[in-house]
Amino acid sequence: MPFAGWEMPVRYDSIIREAEAVRTNAGLFDVSHMGRVEFEGPGAASLLDSVLSVNVQGMRTGRAHYNVICDRSGGIIDDCIVYRLGDQKFLLIPNASNTDVVLDWIESHRPDNEETSITNVTSDIAMIACQGPKARDMVASLAESDISKIRPFRARRATVNGVKTFLARTGYTGEDGFEIMVPSESAAAMWESLMELGAAACGLGARDVLRLEAGLLLHGNDMDTSVNPYEAALERFVDPDREGYVAGDALRAIRDDGVSRKIAAFEMTERGIARPGYSIMDGENRIGSVTSGGPSPTLDTNIGLGYVPIAYSEPGTRISVEIRGRPVEAEIRTLPFYRRSRSA
Repeated sequence: MPFAGWEMPVRYDSIIREAEAVRTNAGLFDVSHMGRVEFEGPGAASLLDSVLSVNVQGMRTGRAHYNVICDRSGGIIDDCIVYRLGDQKFLLIPNASNTDVVLDWIESHRPDNEETSITNVTSDIAMIACQGPKARDMVASLAESDISKIRPFRARRATVNGVKTFLARTGYTGEDGFEIMVPSESAAAMWESLMELGAAACGLGARDVLRLEAGLLLHGNDMDTSVNPYEAALERFVDPDREGYVAGDALRAIRDDGVSRKIAAFEMTERGIARPGYSIMDGENRIGSVTSGGPSPTLDTNIGLGYVPIAYSEPGTRISVEIRGRPVEAEIRTLPFYRRSRSA
């Protein structure tokens, strides 16, 4: 299917079988549609620090930070991962459909005469995610050096499958694994080598199931510029008190005043599948809407996310979802729905 200008597989086999492969073995996702933008120069750290929600200048080389990019009112333009590649070099990974919007926003806050180069390398560098309890061993077997010491949200360069790669211990499935960035012309060989080791090819359908089970939000569904990080329960990824942060004033005010609604996780306790846009109800009163929802093959239940008033966001609260004109009972749960075993 078309997705943000790319042709993306929804599934290779069965979405359920692909999700199971990631939870029990390893799965492969071609995530080359995600943006890859390099920032380099003496002003790179301060430029990113002014627009990202985290303290970029305090990052150590080889670290990765999840963050959100907010407009001046605190609305979420995008969520990204930023990697520090060196003293003056960074890599930003925006969502596919938001890459141009993010670049325009950053450029609009770039000081005159700033010595920072901004290079969009999305077409030059492919990105493959290998995720699952056996993913680390699979990637390690192709590496020429010991990569077992790369900790979560760390990254470094390594030779994998005979090719120089940027290897990041990050992902979007709730499982362990790596995101492998490799020259585009070497991507097919990398994919095939991992498939030969037993990894299963996985599409957008399984990726959406897995990220929902793990309680990971999707921009465009669970957040956008009408939502701020405190409503989206992302406050731990926001440092609003930094001098020069463009969204700082708005986010400090939101933090200090509090929010009236919050994203909540729910499980259907009656038979029914909640889909995005369905109404969340308290009796006959509409109190919110579903932003993400669907079956959880791992947990054998139906789950979802949606924004509700604070009073309804506590785990154990009973709600209903209007499905085809009738209320179907559900109950607020704690995120994440699924958490992997740390021994895996």
